[in-house]
Amino acid sequence: MLNRRILRIKAFKVLFSYAENRDLTLKEALSVLDISCEATRDLYLLMLSIAGPLTAEAARRTEAARTKFNPTEEELHPNLKFVNNALAPLLASDPDFQKLLERKHLSWEQDDALVHQLYESVRTRPYYAAYMADPEISLAQDVKLFKKIFEYEFEDNDALWQILEDRSIYWTDDLPYVLAFLIKSLDDVARTGRWTLPPLYQSEVLEAQGKKADSDRQFVQKLLQGTFARFGEYYDKVAGSVRGWDRDRLYVTDIVLIAMGLSEAENFPEIPVKVTINEYVEISKFFSTPKSRSFVNGILDRLIKDSIAEGRICKSGRGLE
Repeated sequence: MLNRRILRIKAFKVLFSYAENRDLTLKEALSVLDISCEATRDLYLLMLSIAGPLTAEAARRTEAARTKFNPTEEELHPNLKFVNNALAPLLASDPDFQKLLERKHLSWEQDDALVHQLYESVRTRPYYAAYMADPEISLAQDVKLFKKIFEYEFEDNDALWQILEDRSIYWTDDLPYVLAFLIKSLDDVARTGRWTLPPLYQSEVLEAQGKKADSDRQFVQKLLQGTFARFGEYYDKVAGSVRGWDRDRLYVTDIVLIAMGLSEAENFPEIPVKVTINEYVEISKFFSTPKSRSFVNGILDRLIKDSIAEGRICKSGRGLE
């Protein structure tokens, strides 16, 4: 589930906390990293589970309209395609899925207002009208609709962001990644007719397919450990490479990103330097200042070249330099 980009981001957040609070121990940092990684999959489970409450809201509204005083013909004979969708009962009857939700205390029971608002939004969408008008009844059709819901209804939903922020500090910034993964993973549900818990790391997916892959968990732990151990040294290198700047004027986010880039270049000889630099420049776009992209790129490039000259970084093989 977690690719190396998001793993770098998770390590960055832990190391940023360390830069702000040097009392954090390596053991504590690694524990926070593991919790943060697992929390992303928890968010995936929570978001997928909204299929049930949303379907129940549609059923409740449909029944209320049918039994009201003087209902219209359409209300007496409603289109029940969404109410009878196959995805919600598939998840509701899956013992593994339900046990995970119960064990992790993941539920929308206290968020009726969000579910109500979500259904109001969905039922006005052209994609929903097209789905309801299509005579085909199938799990594939229902999955296609929920993919649209995950694509259009959540990322800019302020009420959802507030709920997630209140429920877990580890869900900050994870929603776009989780939604993209959900949309992709629902294709497997449509194809197989069942749900399976995704492996936590992408390397585990490749291994399950019989492909050789370096452990992503070991990668992110080694990255954090390497940066943690030499953070003070990396900090001095960054400060010393910026002429005319007071150390206190350097952005902590930029220092952490550059330190991680140096650590990665030194500890992972199989990763090309260009890939490493590009990764931390990309992360800087989301977590630092507008000028950080060029700053991180320039300083990291210079310090890596210095380390290569000193023999600290050794890359071998085509495309690794």
